[in-house]
Amino acid sequence: MAREDCSSGAEMDALVRRLRLHRPPPSPYDPEPDAAPVPATAGDGQLFRPRRAAVLVCLFRGDGGELRVILTKRSSSLSTHSGEVSLPGGKVEEGDADDAATALRESKEEIGLDPALVTVVASLEHFLSKHLLVVVPVVGILLDRQAFKPALNIAEVDEIFDVPLEMFLKDENRTSEEREKMGQAFTVHYFTYEKGIQKYLIWGLTARILIHAASVVYQRPPDFTERSAHFKLPKFTKDCSSMLAGPAKH
Repeated sequence: MAREDCSSGAEMDALVRRLRLHRPPPSPYDPEPDAAPVPATAGDGQLFRPRRAAVLVCLFRGDGGELRVILTKRSSSLSTHSGEVSLPGGKVEEGDADDAATALRESKEEIGLDPALVTVVASLEHFLSKHLLVVVPVVGILLDRQAFKPALNIAEVDEIFDVPLEMFLKDENRTSEEREKMGQAFTVHYFTYEKGIQKYLIWGLTARILIHAASVVYQRPPDFTERSAHFKLPKFTKDCSSMLAGPAKH
């Protein structure tokens, strides 16, 4: 058993070192540095400044040695995405030093995860939510799973559970549908995970983030076709309504 623990610890150390070297591509949602300055207001409306959020992709070793990721089921009383599965996280607040600070603060508030237990190793490619929120996934490693004693904020979270990260690279327990928005076709993935009598559906933005995270961690593409769309943010607030309209849910 001691030899197995040592081997597992060495593997996690190697993973931490490798992920710390990961560099995501430039965000398509950051302002272009060479762009000419534009007045804060103009005849065709105010400039659009997207809100930013960060989510924590918190990984740990399961009893079988597999990498698992912590997920939450959002409170059924929330006004948006109620009852849906999500990663812990939320919007950037004044005083947050960076995206990692946001993800860790929100995880502490939502599920009682002590930031001291998490080793932050990487930030990933940025995503755009259906509400035009720029979402930054932050990968963290929970080395001592037993030290984490969940304390749910029942106003925000109904449940906490974990799933194997590698499931987001496999075609098992997955369905999908093709959608189109603003002339771009993309795939919406749905993953089903069963634990005892509980059945969870992981889809939309959360599924997209976890597919990408698993691809980075395992250094391979998924077993299925992943068609993503990269929408350009509107320049002015008046243009937001056309982007927010449509059947796409995430």
